[in-house]
Amino acid sequence: MKKINFRNLHRDLGYFYIGLIVSFAFSGLMMNHREMWHPEKYTTETKAIEVKLPEESKITEEFAKNLGKQLGIDDKMRRQMVREGKFRISFENNDVEIDTKTGKGEIVTFKKTPIISQAMNLHKNNSNFWIYYSDIFALSLITIALTGTIMVKAGKFSWKQRGWKLAVAGVIFPLLFLILFG
Repeated sequence: MKKINFRNLHRDLGYFYIGLIVSFAFSGLMMNHREMWHPEKYTTETKAIEVKLPEESKITEEFAKNLGKQLGIDDKMRRQMVREGKFRISFENNDVEIDTKTGKGEIVTFKKTPIISQAMNLHKNNSNFWIYYSDIFALSLITIALTGTIMVKAGKFSWKQRGWKLAVAGVIFPLLFLILFG
């Protein structure tokens, strides 16, 4: 029986998953900042509107859905809220914002950004195939990490001399983050 060469396994898994690693890293960066900008959408049209709104207590989810239909928006509503004098409705491809005092506002229509939108969907996809593939990917990343620890056998950059210290620091940092900010 042939002995497993961890260096070759590490290298080959790295080569095989390089595209997915880069895609996940790229889309992960965008997902981390999705509240600051809408990386998977870009504005195609902004339309001024003026509507008569009822008193705030009567602005319900049902009212928001009906208003969306009246405004010609036919995509799925995500959420609605009234905050700081603004009535906001978020749809899949449209955002509506209306001043509650004046009734003046706008509809912003979005389209998906090619490539970026598809890459971000990697993080959101929940089909059985993708879940199993992602599980295999996760196990492969664990294998890549573990085989990487034994690739440098001796010297000041080896696992025994330096690697374990960096690995402990790499574990402590996210734990501290979870404890302090979680």
